[in-house]
Amino acid sequence: MTDLPARDHRPIRVLLADDEELIRHGVRLILRHAEGIEVVGEAVNGEEAVRVAAETRPDVALIDIRMPVLDGLATIERLLALRPRPQVVMLTTFGDERNVTRALRSGATGFLLKDEGPQELISAVRAAAAGDAVLSPKVTRAVIGRMLDADPTRPGPEGASAPLSASVPEQRLAALTGRERDVLTLLGQGLANAEIGRHLGIGVGTVKTHVSAVLVKTGTDSRVQAAVLAYRTGLLD
Repeated sequence: MTDLPARDHRPIRVLLADDEELIRHGVRLILRHAEGIEVVGEAVNGEEAVRVAAETRPDVALIDIRMPVLDGLATIERLLALRPRPQVVMLTTFGDERNVTRALRSGATGFLLKDEGPQELISAVRAAAAGDAVLSPKVTRAVIGRMLDADPTRPGPEGASAPLSASVPEQRLAALTGRERDVLTLLGQGLANAEIGRHLGIGVGTVKTHVSAVLVKTGTDSRVQAAVLAYRTGLLD
C-alpha cells in the first residue's frame, strides 16, 4: 500500500517533471490557481525529479514518461523508494499506451493525458493525493486492452502488483452486491472515487468502502486489475 503522507489541512504538494518547458508552464499556471494545491518543485529530467522530490517531499509527482537522463519508467522506481513516497501520475500522450501499461505495473498511481482540460488536471491531482487511481477515460480502454494481451505469468517489477491472471473465473463476481457491481463497472471506465460517487449518488467514503469490498471479493490487488476484470467479464460491453 502506498505510504500517503499525513497532510492535515495543508495544501497538496506537487512536483512537476517534464523536459518540455511549455508543458511545465501550462500545468504550473493551472495548479497555481487551484485552491489547496501548491507546486513545490519542477524538474527537466528524471534524475533531477528524484533529487527534487527528496528535497521537497511532494504528495503527488506528475512525471513525463519520456524524459532525458532518466526516463519516466526508471524514475518511478526511484521515487517509490523514497519515504514518504509520493503518488506518481504519469503525463502521457495518446500514443504511449505500451509505456503507460509498464508504468502502471511499476507502481504508478495512474496516467493523465497532456491535453486534458484544467479541471481534469486539478481533479486528477486531488484524486491522486487521496490515494485514488488516476486513469484517463480517453485511453483506459486501450491501456486495459494491452494489459489483457500481456503475458499474465510474467512477474512485474519488485514491489508491483502481479498482473491479473487470465483464468480469473466469472464466479468471483457472484459475491458482489448490485452496488458493488456498479462500482466495478465504473472502475473499468477509469473513474475516480468522487466521480463514482456522483454517478451513484453516494459519498466518497461510501465509494471507498465499496471499492475495498470489490478488491477483496474479486481477489484483485488494485483498481487497474479490477478494471481488467470488468473487461474480462463483459461488464463494459
